[in-house]
Amino acid sequence: MTLRLGLTGGIASGKSTVSRIFAELGAIIIDSDVLAREVVAPGTEGLAEVVAAFGPEILTEDGEMDRAKVGAIVFADPDKRKVLEQVIHPRVFLRALEIDQAAGEHDVVINDIPLLVETNQADRFDAVVVVDVPTELQVERMVRDRGMTPDEASARIAAQASREQRLAVATYVIENTGTLEELRERVRQVWDQLPR
Repeated sequence: MTLRLGLTGGIASGKSTVSRIFAELGAIIIDSDVLAREVVAPGTEGLAEVVAAFGPEILTEDGEMDRAKVGAIVFADPDKRKVLEQVIHPRVFLRALEIDQAAGEHDVVINDIPLLVETNQADRFDAVVVVDVPTELQVERMVRDRGMTPDEASARIAAQASREQRLAVATYVIENTGTLEELRERVRQVWDQLPR
């Protein structure tokens, strides 16, 4: 039986790194952020729909969707955000389903979903893995690695589910406050505990 896990964590928790380590261990990763880019790549029906809805000025010179420009539009206007979501979300869902259905009976499929808690998806999975870090460390990483101010970082964190809400749905918790090697070891421990 294919084992299906949800993987989540707050911004700057190290979730992407954990996802990569799981992939190295043999998991099939379904990353909704990657798929969201795929479904609006140049030449896709998805991109054509976004251009029809928002105009050709949202394209870069290379014919790609200018994510920053579209982001500025949709975060300022909830109705426009819904329009974008109606283009992207069904396509991401279908692509994720294709990947999932191609998995073999002994595979581990990990759905990397940043907003898993916010979108009430925990029940869809056999288990949920939460990458956990203290809020202060999230702020520190966002200031250091993403050039945000402490206030900007705190606002992003406040817009997501709380640490407590994520931990409440966790089957496995991977604490990420140490070195990359320590993180790798924690991921391996969870991998070894998975029922297969």
